[in-house]
Amino acid sequence: MLYRFRVVDRLPEPPSAAAARGTLVHAVLERLFDHPADGRTPQAARSMLGPEWERLTEAEPELTALFDSGEQRDVWLTEAAAMLDRYFTLEDPSRLEPAHRELHCEAVLESGLLLRGYIDRLDVAPGGDIRIVDYKTGNAPREEFEARALFQMRFYALVLWRSQGSVPKLLQLMYLGSGEIVRYAPDEADLRATERKVNALWQAIERARDTGDWRPRPSRLCDWCAHKAICPAFGGTPPPLPDPALLPDPAAVAVPAAGPGAADAADLLA
Repeated sequence: MLYRFRVVDRLPEPPSAAAARGTLVHAVLERLFDHPADGRTPQAARSMLGPEWERLTEAEPELTALFDSGEQRDVWLTEAAAMLDRYFTLEDPSRLEPAHRELHCEAVLESGLLLRGYIDRLDVAPGGDIRIVDYKTGNAPREEFEARALFQMRFYALVLWRSQGSVPKLLQLMYLGSGEIVRYAPDEADLRATERKVNALWQAIERARDTGDWRPRPSRLCDWCAHKAICPAFGGTPPPLPDPALLPDPAAVAVPAAGPGAADAADLLA
């Protein structure tokens, strides 16, 4: 149902302070590596918060409405600064030279399904080993929810494997809310299983599209959904489906590219 609201109905979603903070922190960490190695310090990262926030609000003026006062905004920026400080407890960026940042990647599976998305950071070792790094501004999930988080990383690994022919050596999730790292080493069997899951999920989406039967899947996350009021799981009424003739080619919307800080295709499918 969320996939329908976002991709088929294309309903707007109001910005949230949490999402905006994630976008801001991602932007700072991306541009931190523009500095020379010895300039990648916590102080440098903190000094970038203000200018990056101004840049974001220039691009999206509606973000300024998130705060009722300058004091409220300053508290929010302090929380973002704490996450940046926590990043430096997890790794030393002066010892890293990422091959790519905010890398757009895509691949077409044998089924014809197009996958695409953005990878926060891609590190390549001298021997060619690839590490996919993703920053999260929340807390690390409990063990029973870890597989869902890793699905996003396996998704990226699948795209790289199918587009470049090599399995990434390591998947690394960095949780800046709790200061924890989750690492996983995939293999071809993992990625083949991920490919089967993605294909099965897309087949289910196609069936929903053809039948008009979009099923909600309620969870505790529903309380944060912008579309809860119109969701049938909570007594709401979704808008009429768009005219199928007006919809884009299904292969082109199968996995929509997500910009930095936006909801990722892998999140929608997980």
